[in-house]
Amino acid sequence: MSWLPSEAPVPGDTKSCRPVETVVIPRARDIGGFDVRRALPSGERRMVGPFVFFDQMGPATFTANSGIDVRPHPHIGLATVTYLFDGTIIHRDSLGSIQPIRPGDVNWMTAGSGIVHSERSDTELRKQPDSLHGLQLWVALPQKFEETDPDFTHYPAAELPSMEGDGITSRLIAGAAFGLTSPVKTFSDLFYLDATLKPEARIALDAQHEERAAYLVEGTVEIEGTEFGAGQLLVFAPHRQIVVKAVTPVKLVMLGGEPMDGPRHLWWNFVSSSKERIEQAKADWTRDRFGLPVPGETEFIPLPGQ
Repeated sequence: MSWLPSEAPVPGDTKSCRPVETVVIPRARDIGGFDVRRALPSGERRMVGPFVFFDQMGPATFTANSGIDVRPHPHIGLATVTYLFDGTIIHRDSLGSIQPIRPGDVNWMTAGSGIVHSERSDTELRKQPDSLHGLQLWVALPQKFEETDPDFTHYPAAELPSMEGDGITSRLIAGAAFGLTSPVKTFSDLFYLDATLKPEARIALDAQHEERAAYLVEGTVEIEGTEFGAGQLLVFAPHRQIVVKAVTPVKLVMLGGEPMDGPRHLWWNFVSSSKERIEQAKADWTRDRFGLPVPGETEFIPLPGQ
């Protein structure tokens, strides 16, 4: 990957292949008094590499004494990746973790065999108007790690590698890209990059990974003569270099990786290669067999339909 396009031909590249294979327009969902825009999964695309879920939170402004309240809920078979552009969220989980996440930080929570967590606005910050804007993605775990022990790790923004030049400022959230490697521990080959571009700046995304996409948070870009605007997930064609040019000031994230080792089933907050495993998780949550209390929490989200 490089900021500017390479003159060298890309193996497998053909002019007849459209650079943008699929455009996903997110749909709005409520997650506890707060609307998000969900790009994955969708009818147009279920996954990009190991990324099986993509929510944009906000941008939103809260009045005093309000905020987000996502009550305790369970996960299996995945890792959640929370990344903020603005605001603060307090993460609590059944491992005993209590961690505020702020802009530029990464919260990586590995659910594995099972974890329960909540996400709420900070109690003190609720006393005055506040704002929130960020992303939460889920990464499906390879089959051999689906039942790994749950884990939670927080990575401050200062620990994440960054680059600046040619009109681009970037931070590598996870994986490896543009000669950078993130300290975030992952279970598969992937990349996840946050970047801002000045008008006319260009990023050239090479064909290192088979599945790649970009989500336009703000602004307009041009790819081979076609313009795309904010709030769109652009899934790129494989086996070719993709050059993204900023038409206006742009904020975007790029992500991708290798295809998963088989299909994944997603139901509510559960991800697994096995439908039977999801049915087990549903029964466990309904019958209170998760046995994973979250410190300081007495509420929970019931199984849908219960």
